[in-house]
Amino acid sequence: MIEKTISEIEAKIHAAGSVDSQRKEELLALLGRLKSEVGKLAQTHGEQADSIANFAKLSTLEATRTEPNPQLRDLSNQGLVSSVEGFEQSHPKLVQVVNSLSHTLASLGI
Repeated sequence: MIEKTISEIEAKIHAAGSVDSQRKEELLALLGRLKSEVGKLAQTHGEQADSIANFAKLSTLEATRTEPNPQLRDLSNQGLVSSVEGFEQSHPKLVQVVNSLSHTLASLGI
């Protein structure tokens, strides 16, 4: 499930006409790191890993819409950041990647 979700996010980023090529590359690099870290988490916390991947997908959708809704973008980003709460000690790289991804996605709407 995580692989499919990450692939869907990649496709959404590639297709996003509202995102310049430099930002797309940045997002795809972060997504690659997220894929690795979520994969590690999935070995012990499958449901949480699925939740993180799904919030990443939703956040990407909201950030790359042609007509963005700032409220939905903010809510989806809050969900993404909240999805990694509690993993600061056990998976600090995951938390770092999610925070970077959330910040990058949030800045797309500025």
